[in-house]
Amino acid sequence: MDSILIIDDEPQIRKLLSRMMELEGYEVFQAVDCQSTLKQLKQHHDLQVVLCDVFLPDGNGVDLVTTIKKLYPELEVILLTAHGNIPDGVQAIKNGAFDYITKGDDNNKIIPLISRAMEQAKKNIGEKVKSEEQLPQTYSFETIQGKSACMQQAVELARKVSATDVTVLLTGETGTGKEVFAQAIHRNSLRRDNTFVAVNCSAFSKDLLESEIFGHKAGSFTGAMKDKKGLFEVANNGTIFLDEIGEMAFELQAKLLRVLEAGEYIKIGDTKPTKVNVRIISATNRDLKKEIEQGNFREDLYYRLSVFQIHLPPLRERREDIEVLTDSFIRLFSKKLGKQIEGMTPEFFAALKVADWKGNIRELRNVIERSMIVCEKQLTLQDLPIEIQNTRHEDVSGGGNGYSEFELAAMEKRHIAKVLQYTKGNKTEASRLLKIGLTTLYRKIEEYGI
Repeated sequence: MDSILIIDDEPQIRKLLSRMMELEGYEVFQAVDCQSTLKQLKQHHDLQVVLCDVFLPDGNGVDLVTTIKKLYPELEVILLTAHGNIPDGVQAIKNGAFDYITKGDDNNKIIPLISRAMEQAKKNIGEKVKSEEQLPQTYSFETIQGKSACMQQAVELARKVSATDVTVLLTGETGTGKEVFAQAIHRNSLRRDNTFVAVNCSAFSKDLLESEIFGHKAGSFTGAMKDKKGLFEVANNGTIFLDEIGEMAFELQAKLLRVLEAGEYIKIGDTKPTKVNVRIISATNRDLKKEIEQGNFREDLYYRLSVFQIHLPPLRERREDIEVLTDSFIRLFSKKLGKQIEGMTPEFFAALKVADWKGNIRELRNVIERSMIVCEKQLTLQDLPIEIQNTRHEDVSGGGNGYSEFELAAMEKRHIAKVLQYTKGNKTEASRLLKIGLTTLYRKIEEYGI
């Protein structure tokens, strides 16, 4: 359904505009100030048009346009004001507003203006989808960063299953790249030319999620002005990615099971089933077997979803990938921020190597972006967030490699250093005592900064 967000701190005006839009068949949401506006935009991902008052309790609508267009460039914003002001109107258009009209005097213009803005918003969304479809390599397996054995194993499993049509369950902590894997599996499958749809099951209440993924018929509940396609219908012949599947309400799980078993479901308010042919990839950071024991997840659904299961390791279990990931993010944000960064200091990298990374790759990405914003020419320890700067690790200030004292590499480094001290720097004798080749010893000396 076409949807609009109306922002005005005057209840009567907000109510009047909302009623007008509802009579035109639009789904309407409301906000009273800048803060509540940003919350609504974050919550409702399918909004297309924003109708905003210029004077708000906590800010100015002209300035809010800039924020909205930066965060959600596909949205179209129309500004309303009680008093026409040409300079404000000019600035609003410069900031990205679709148009700027005066309350009362231009009431007859609102409906056709909303209609034109809605069409433009749909065009914006269509162009974005088309642009993304023209860059399938973004989601290829080749772009998944990581040389560690555990990551290479996960990629190899995903490659093999992508050629089939079975359901896949991706497990792992938040931020480990589950959606990237889901996209890559789709792009390398026989369904690659059809739609890929992703939905976060934890982002909606039970009723909203049911409407979002299965759709509804007009009049099935208050506010259901038009028939709405569900995401399963949108993804027909393609792939649907159900992220955070462990958050799905127990009642909805039976409906999802019906899709897996019979390839059909019944929309809210409908009497006949809708047939679909969709591949389901799901993901969770929960232990679904424990959820089954606690009565929160259906066991029969679990076995249908996990025909092929792939676990994505947390970053702390593949620290050897931190360097290649960091280099990749530096290149990415160099282009995005328009900065020429001359790499990173040993202290900077050492701190990254021993950080906890509870948010995994997503957290590392955010840290690199933040560091690149504040740095000058080279990434230094001081550019990192204070909590990562204060991470306890070995020999950060001295330019060491930052290995935790409990890591095998740290013990190996100390042992080699002791042997070299014993042989008074004689590397040939040291390699003999260590029972490794001289070339290997030189490589380790360079790697550990001994």
